[in-house]
Parts: sequence; structure tokens; C-alpha cells
Amino acid sequence: MTTTSEAGYLQLHAAGELRARAAEAVEALLDCAMCPRQCRVNRLEGESGFCRIGRWAKVASYSPHFGEEEPLVGSGGSGTIFFAQCNLACVFCQNHDISHQGEDAPEAVPEQLAAVMLELQAQGVHNINFVTPSHVVPQILEALVIAADQGLRLPLVYNSSGYDSLETLRRLDGVVDIYMPDAKFFAPEAAARYCRAEDYPERAREAIKEMHRQVGDLELDDRGVAVRGLLVRHLVMPEDLAGTALWMEFLAQKISQTTYVNIMDQYRPCGNANAFPELSRPLTGEEFAQALNAAAQAGITRLDQHQANLAKRLWRALL
Repeated sequence: MTTTSEAGYLQLHAAGELRARAAEAVEALLDCAMCPRQCRVNRLEGESGFCRIGRWAKVASYSPHFGEEEPLVGSGGSGTIFFAQCNLACVFCQNHDISHQGEDAPEAVPEQLAAVMLELQAQGVHNINFVTPSHVVPQILEALVIAADQGLRLPLVYNSSGYDSLETLRRLDGVVDIYMPDAKFFAPEAAARYCRAEDYPERAREAIKEMHRQVGDLELDDRGVAVRGLLVRHLVMPEDLAGTALWMEFLAQKISQTTYVNIMDQYRPCGNANAFPELSRPLTGEEFAQALNAAAQAGITRLDQHQANLAKRLWRALL
């Protein structure tokens, strides 16, 4: 689908609704339930729960990024802002130094975070891409008010693990233009073992449904750059630990057969993965081929370009 649109938060900002939502979200930090962990700590007073973040967000890095999915990158790159710490903390995280050991990352008050967004816009990126944002939604919203006041106009990407609460996502309705959640583990047992979140599969399915309700299927402009919609990432795991076929069936049957999916083949042992024998090896080519075939069998064919090319070669080989 080809379209053009204005970033959604601009209308909310003009009506005063964005400022109201930001204030409400910040107040909720008094008894934090931003994510499914429901830690109930007073982050306004500097207390921290599972995510180890108090009042202010911590920014590990930011830059135009050209390694994201093709519709996000375009010619100018995606304006990624990597937040430190995480509400999920997978044992195999490829950003382990940021998500597990990000205590030393600098805090960013709202004015500083707004300045980062505006700096990225000035560098010509196509979007502002919040990476691991689930635990810092209030901080993003209050900074967004300032950034919009000062001329921010780019679409927003919410790039999360999928471990998001419905209440928090509803605060973002009309604010986020592009949702990019992970679909990690379909089985509670695997999620408990590798993410300390037995409820991850249920919470992620609920979250993806809500994200799609808000923004629909991924829409592109006449340059092929994403402006609105849902893009799902699925990391294929050794021994099919992620439950690829079940995720593809869920997306096709409960979300949309035209869901844009990035089936990723880059699993490698990172972080503490070597403590788990089943995670201590890279993905095999055969395992990835089986994952692509599972997507095809479910009717999911709108894949990121790299995976789409691999899938075409696979399907020709199977004929």
C-alpha cells in the first residue's frame, strides 16, 4: 500500500491531548505499572523495579541507523534512540551491554531527549525509532511534547520486545505511527526459562493485537518508506524454541495475512546464552529454511526484502 500521512502525534499535540497524556503517564510512575511486570515502585522518587530505571530515561546511544528493516531505512536511515535497561532481559540478548548492564548510561531529562529527536531529524532520517521503550513511555511522552513544540514532524517507531501492557499501549494510541514488536516465544515454559516472563506469550499476543488495532497493516509512501502500520520481528531460535509456525499461524489468522514480518536468521549465542546448552550454538541454515517454509504454509508472504529473497529461493528449491 502506498500512502502519505502526517505523524499522528501532531494532531494530538495541537489539541492539547499529547500534553495531557504525558502528564498522566508521568504521574503513573508513582506506582509503576508501565509494563506487565507491575513492579508498583515509586519511580518519581528514584525507586526502580525490574527495569532498574527510576525517574529519568537513560540513553545508551542514538544515530541514523541503516541496518533496520528496509521500509524504515530508505535513503536517510532510521533515527534510532537506544534506551538503556529493559523490562524483559533475555539471557541471549544481542544488546546485553545495554539492556543488562546499562546502569552507567547517561540520564536524559525531557529537554535532552527532545534535543536528541530534533538532532536526528536535522540529519535527514525518515523516522524516530525508540528502541526498547516499554519501560520509559512516560519519559518519551513528556519529551515528545517539547520536541513537537520545537518542530519535530517525523513518524515515530515503537520498537519493543512485545512485552507491553495494554494500558500503556492505549496511552500511545494516535501517538505512535509504526509499531515494531518482537514475537519471541510462543510457549510460556520457554519464556519463563529465557526471559523470566512466563506470561510473555499471552502479553505479546495481546499487545500485537492492540498495536494492529491502532495502526493497521504497514503502509508505505511513494518512496517505499514506512509511514504507518505494524511490522513484526521474529527471531528464529535453535531447536525451534521460539515456536515459529505457531507465531506465523497467529499472525495470519488473528492479525492479518498481509502483516509485514521480518523473520530473522541472525541468532548467535550472546549475553548469558552459553549457560543454556540448547542456546549455545548458532542457527543452522536448515532451521531457517524451515522457518521460512512455516511462514509460507501459514500464508505470511509479506516479508522483509532480504527474507523474501531467501524465501523465493527456498520455494523454487522445493518445487
